[in-house]
Amino acid sequence: MTQTLSPSVQRLHALFDACWERELAENPLQASYIGDARFNALWPDLSPTAQARITTANQAALAELDALVEAGLPTEEQLNAQLFKYELQARLAVAAFQPLAWAISAREGPQSLNEIAEFMPLDTAADFEIWLQRMRGLPAYLAQYEALLSDAASSGRTQPRLLMQRVMPQLDLQVVDAPEQSPFFSAFRQMPPRIGAVETARLEEAARQIIGEQVVPAYRQFRQFFAAVYLPACRETVGIWDSPDGAAYYANRIAFHTTTTLDAEQIHQIGLDEVARIHREMQAVMDQLKFGGSKAEFFEHLRSDPKFYCKSEQELFTAYVLAAKKIEPELPKLFGKLPRTPYGVRAIPATSAPNTTAAYYSGPSDDGRRAGYYYVNLYRPEMRPIYEIEVLTAHEAMPGHHLQIALAQEQQNLPKFRRFAGYNAYLEGWALYAEKLGFELGLYQDPYSHFGQLTYDMWRAVRLVVDTGLHAKRWTRKQAIDYFRANAAKTEVDIVNEVDRYIGWPGQALSYKIGQLRVLAMRARAETALAQEFDVRAYHDMLLDGGALPLDLLDRKVDAWIAGQHCRST
Repeated sequence: MTQTLSPSVQRLHALFDACWERELAENPLQASYIGDARFNALWPDLSPTAQARITTANQAALAELDALVEAGLPTEEQLNAQLFKYELQARLAVAAFQPLAWAISAREGPQSLNEIAEFMPLDTAADFEIWLQRMRGLPAYLAQYEALLSDAASSGRTQPRLLMQRVMPQLDLQVVDAPEQSPFFSAFRQMPPRIGAVETARLEEAARQIIGEQVVPAYRQFRQFFAAVYLPACRETVGIWDSPDGAAYYANRIAFHTTTTLDAEQIHQIGLDEVARIHREMQAVMDQLKFGGSKAEFFEHLRSDPKFYCKSEQELFTAYVLAAKKIEPELPKLFGKLPRTPYGVRAIPATSAPNTTAAYYSGPSDDGRRAGYYYVNLYRPEMRPIYEIEVLTAHEAMPGHHLQIALAQEQQNLPKFRRFAGYNAYLEGWALYAEKLGFELGLYQDPYSHFGQLTYDMWRAVRLVVDTGLHAKRWTRKQAIDYFRANAAKTEVDIVNEVDRYIGWPGQALSYKIGQLRVLAMRARAETALAQEFDVRAYHDMLLDGGALPLDLLDRKVDAWIAGQHCRST
């Protein structure tokens, strides 16, 4: 029998639904990623008018929510209301800083819009028609992006020039002589056989025409603007402090990405303390291996010895797949509930691979037409150490991002804004915690693989020092790279890409280690309180049930669970 909701709860959920629908319409690319195909032919509206309209709508939604809360909501809806208010307030707080000005980075932006096809359904002729329609709208979108970056250049809200110089080769890939050379044609190279030869030929010809007559000219114009106007206006410094309201913007980003009240100085010190602790653990592994040299010499050994690297892209890809398969049978030891949604392993597209990190995760679509994907970087396999494969797989796939994100999306009882919640400290804190779970899943048996796990832990500790160093302490890019190189056994290509990522995305890198430390502390608290009664499978199921949360609310959830376990055992 269906329960009748009270009028106040009906209005609350109507508000959730209306805002969700509005946000999908405002950001068609996010809608495509989530798997809502209604907006797959469209691009976002980047105009100042549209952004002002979004802010006004968020203010109205917050006022309506406050009125509902003041009138009274049942206990079971209070967390939904609290989280919804948290999200609305975060959007309004950042709006004043004009965050779209920094939306372009060396990793993503208008230079790699072809990669949107990676998460669009392309199974039928109708699907390809929609992709063609979106391609037709690309010139207008690039024109808006040009206006956006022109305003950013005028106001001083630019990315650093040395970062944006990395965008130029990516734009060059879009300005091709023949349509078949365009990254936008990639989706048409291996079309499903079910479409049929005649339809395939028609769609391919339509793609050639759109690419040749619209896409390439639009990119040629954008590249010209980028080189002549935006790039010369970009700042010489690398820290966000050297931007209008830069210090306040960084404080906003710290609060957003960590969901804490920590400031830059506190986070910098946490990073230094973690770096020192992990160095001690690294030395223990070096002693186990009977390596007699210094840590710097060991790092160089790991970076330079060919035995630690695959000889080809295919060999490296196979190693990632095998690592994923190795983990999966062990998961029931630690989890009572696993996601139904599958995931696959894919290579990062060539347009962005040289400028991005070792791997990333792309979530499944809500309509069930797209699995989750663990994207791995095959660019320069001689720079991708095999001793990092197990820990990277644990983070990005299972039991890391795929397990947590797929489970959250499958919880149909939650409002959609909670199923797709993106609190970075929870998401990345969980994934970094999942790396440590590798020990309980039988990984890191080889000392070098164990050192790979420590390298990744060190990597995230270094992030706390480097991100705050760049954006609060006015470090140079060279200082950041040198500190990174001295403390982590990452390869040079990874170090440079990582530092450039922190430069272009202030505060995001802080979420990993801050989240992990809190999640580890929660588990230690539960184990101490419950002793022999502690059930790790039930504990993990509780942490993951209900989707992502800000860290303070997650702390409260854990404490309530501990109290409930005590009551159950007495």
